[in-house]
Amino acid sequence: MDESQAFKGSADVATDVANAPLALRGDKLVKRFGAVTALDGVSLTLGKGEILGVLGDNGAGKSTLVKILTGFHQQTGGTLSIDGQETLLRSVDHARSLGIECVYQDLALANSLSIYHNMFLNRELVRRGPFKLLDHKQMRERAAQCLDDIGVHVPSVDLPVERLSGGQRQAIAVARAVHSNAKILLLDEPLAAMGAREAGLIIDLILRLKEKGGLSIIMIMHNYAQTLDIADRVMLMQRGRVTYEQKSALTSVAELMDIVRREYRAMRATSAP
Repeated sequence: MDESQAFKGSADVATDVANAPLALRGDKLVKRFGAVTALDGVSLTLGKGEILGVLGDNGAGKSTLVKILTGFHQQTGGTLSIDGQETLLRSVDHARSLGIECVYQDLALANSLSIYHNMFLNRELVRRGPFKLLDHKQMRERAAQCLDDIGVHVPSVDLPVERLSGGQRQAIAVARAVHSNAKILLLDEPLAAMGAREAGLIIDLILRLKEKGGLSIIMIMHNYAQTLDIADRVMLMQRGRVTYEQKSALTSVAELMDIVRREYRAMRATSAP
């Protein structure tokens, strides 16, 4: 497939989602850090209840895109709309107030604390009365109910996080984000450094969240095969741009790799003396 066909695929997908209810839309997003352009006119859409897989090698601009969508950075140019309203995300707290949550690779869990304490980290419940005492009973019950609702099974919510497997920790971080009433969930390399069994646990969790409805998901990924198995649609980023976009059912690992190889060859040819 030549480059014109790749962009035709992207145009067709954009047409398909244009009339669908959108959770998020970014139009020609640009981000510059001094003389470095990290994002160069990136446009994307995320339908309500959709899973979008964002693929690309290191330096493609994926992390910068995530930081804009979570309010950590503000774009240099372009516009961002959340639930149909054009919005400039001023901070991470502002993004969270609009229902945008992100689970980063480091998970931001306190390993020495219990599962239920992590579920309510910085959002602890306090008993009514003259003294501000933590309501451990309520937090235990709500944490257990939340995990049960999304099918995450742990021996006890009293267990410290440090005693959990990598897959279980990832599941707790995702559950915490969902428990925060997220409408848009960003997952930064959710399957990184996991074995097949643990990756399967997280894949099942993501698919269950989709089936429950009400949540739109963006996954930042490296693994093409896993992404095509989970996502409704994939978007390939290279050097700060979107170079390909297609429904997962209409593309393949071979096609995506071919696009990346052609870009690599073009870069080598340009840099050759």
